[in-house]
Amino acid sequence: MMRIVFVMRARAAANLTAPREAGPGSCCGAGRMLAWGMLLLLLAAVPGAFAQVVGTSRTRIHDPEAEMLQKLLTDAQTALDQKDFAAAAQKYEAYLSKQPDSAYAHFQLGYTYTAMQRPQDAKGEFVKAVALNPKMAPAYSDLGMTLLDLKQPSEAVAPLERAAELTPTDAHAKFLVGVALEQSGKGADAIEQYQAAQKLDAKDPQIHEALGNALLAVNRLPDAEIEFRELIAIDPDSAPAHFGLARCLIAEKKPDEAAAQFDDYLKERPNDADARIEDASILIGAAKYDEGIAELDRAAAIKPPDAFTLNLRAQAYLGEKKYAAAIPLLQKLMALDPKDPQYPTALGHAYIENKDYADAIRVLVPAYKANSGSNEVLADIATAEYQSGNYPATLEALSLLSQRRPLPAAAWYVRASSYDKLGQAAPALDAYRKFLAMNTDLNSDMYFAATARVRVLERKVKEKKR
Repeated sequence: MMRIVFVMRARAAANLTAPREAGPGSCCGAGRMLAWGMLLLLLAAVPGAFAQVVGTSRTRIHDPEAEMLQKLLTDAQTALDQKDFAAAAQKYEAYLSKQPDSAYAHFQLGYTYTAMQRPQDAKGEFVKAVALNPKMAPAYSDLGMTLLDLKQPSEAVAPLERAAELTPTDAHAKFLVGVALEQSGKGADAIEQYQAAQKLDAKDPQIHEALGNALLAVNRLPDAEIEFRELIAIDPDSAPAHFGLARCLIAEKKPDEAAAQFDDYLKERPNDADARIEDASILIGAAKYDEGIAELDRAAAIKPPDAFTLNLRAQAYLGEKKYAAAIPLLQKLMALDPKDPQYPTALGHAYIENKDYADAIRVLVPAYKANSGSNEVLADIATAEYQSGNYPATLEALSLLSQRRPLPAAAWYVRASSYDKLGQAAPALDAYRKFLAMNTDLNSDMYFAATARVRVLERKVKEKKR
């Protein structure tokens, strides 16, 4: 079960009220602006502002248009601080109608559109911002993240790479490039970016998680395991770390260790039904049927069971030899997917174990017609026919099976008994002798019955020859 890393946007809601930084030194500056940087940007954006103070402090020349533009920016920032994004957008739009070449205002408007869930409009504003200021790293970063939001990861790579180039010591900038590359299907390139980010910040849990998942996706299991274990060392309660490590351990065929990691994960995320189902699958595969069924019960309380979980539960009941409980589940699975051969095969066998031989034949014969290459179904047909007393059909099925593979000792006993019950002494005697030659259990009922019948049939055959 692959989990895509959610990119924590620099313009998170918690930062909306902070001053905004638009200088080239920040990768994720949306929502953060140093006071001196903002002053410089405002002055650069409103050339007329210089006219407010000219000459000495005793001489002031007022420029109404510049004051109006400055007020628009101030009011826009106030609206942002109050999370009134519609009002902020109106102010920035009004400002840009007068100052269309302000990279800063386009950047701020793009951010505002993002907060208003208008990603296409935000994209357009970020494109204008970087066109006007090719060194505005935050605008490149936000453009890339907006493209990720729009499910355009391939297009996001270039602006995010530019943001990383402008901020070479920013681990998060390289991390975002990795995200875009991974979502574009370039796993190997993404791993390189994550590793580069990790060199800049070895303690960032988000980077460890992303790198671990990327390594797991390309089946570099030992390397992925290292990343998840390092993430657990940084944050012992990290649910993604325990989940990722569990998936590694499953792939490495370490089910007991994987189950322990799922337990740790589910302590943090108890309502993750899919994880509970995956845990149940591990437990049932390890023959821990009661624990697996308990996990399925917890998952079913969160979301309705599907075919996969019904099948898991049926396998657990079969493993516990609770055939009566497995049968209705297998019946339901057959109804959901009549063409899947595994369900009639399992249902037919469950009927046999439950001594419902007529129902077993009813299910297995059509299953064999649909999949005549199945030796398992053919063997079960022979068993069901024999238990039903249909000895000619039993012999027919065993004859077909013997042409495909050597019959086991028990099948030779069934064959001998079928001939015997049909009164065919000579072939019954040969089959009993074959069984006794192969049999290794000298205390079984079949052994004692076959030994007794051989003595009887030997006399019959001798008398017939006379």
